[in-house]
Amino acid sequence: MKTSQLQIRVSAEQKKMIRRDAQKAGKDISSWVLEQILPQKRLEFQSLLKNLSSASKEEQSFLLANLNDFLEELSPLELQRAVRNPDQIKLSPFLENYVAAMIEQAANLKEVTPPLWVNDITPLTEPHFSSQLNSLRIHLLLNSPIAFKRRNIFIDSSIGSRI
Repeated sequence: MKTSQLQIRVSAEQKKMIRRDAQKAGKDISSWVLEQILPQKRLEFQSLLKNLSSASKEEQSFLLANLNDFLEELSPLELQRAVRNPDQIKLSPFLENYVAAMIEQAANLKEVTPPLWVNDITPLTEPHFSSQLNSLRIHLLLNSPIAFKRRNIFIDSSIGSRI
């Protein structure tokens, strides 16, 4: 529900362009501008992060799989808009790194630059392996996607694939 108002100053030419683009999209100016600033995919991403922040260990794997599917389905532009400025949602260091690695991997696959905030997340100090089997650790060390390796996370699959 909208309860507040925001005013911005634009030139007559800018207002004309905004009005034209809104009309082409079949929307009023306010709805169109809000969609540009707060696209639905960004809201979905925020919701996924919020759910992940309060999830139990058992739920986390399902939510990370949902995030994987979400990132995979986005176009390059949608990806950039959805993940550019996440709200301050508190995740564990492991989850922060995992999400950042997923975003970096998705950006790499879609050939776009990942958001700058992923560089602010300090990599894990201790390695995390997706399997506790020692016999698989060599495989994971060699085959984990680079974005995950840089964060000291060793997995067998990532964006675009599932085990």
